[in-house]
Amino acid sequence: MTRNRKAEHLDDVAESVLVGSRALIAIAARSMPDGDEVTLAQYRAMVVLASHGRLTAGRLSELLDVHPSTTTRLVDRLLSKKFINRSTTSDRREVVIALEPAAIRLLAAVTSDRLRQIRSIVARLTPDEADNVVTAFRAFSEAAGEIPDSRWSALLDAPADPYPQTMEPT
Repeated sequence: MTRNRKAEHLDDVAESVLVGSRALIAIAARSMPDGDEVTLAQYRAMVVLASHGRLTAGRLSELLDVHPSTTTRLVDRLLSKKFINRSTTSDRREVVIALEPAAIRLLAAVTSDRLRQIRSIVARLTPDEADNVVTAFRAFSEAAGEIPDSRWSALLDAPADPYPQTMEPT
């Protein structure tokens, strides 16, 4: 493939993902709780905590790709809503954040609603199209570093370890 063809192909793929993301964003927006329960940023933080388990504030900042002061404000708001708890490590130098049952219930409700909406769309596909969607989304999710929901519960029940093997102290 020539350089121009590669660039054109990449543009086609990116445009297809962009168009598909509009449908997914619409589903995400419709499934979020009404009112002031959580913002999209707060929801994303809870998803990261659900998928990675307990995290230090520094590691949460890294995974959210935000400045530590932004994470501090986010954590304070989630604490006030009783969606997370915060503790310190044994040397009291770092803060460890974990989900509370209310957050887990909220994530489960939103995920259930999203699955219902996605199933109604996927039901309109042929079996071959559905297989292609599965292959494409698995590759896309892996490239984006997302962890499948099926692995979340094991992480939520795991012992508290603020320094998993992939994480260094901040």
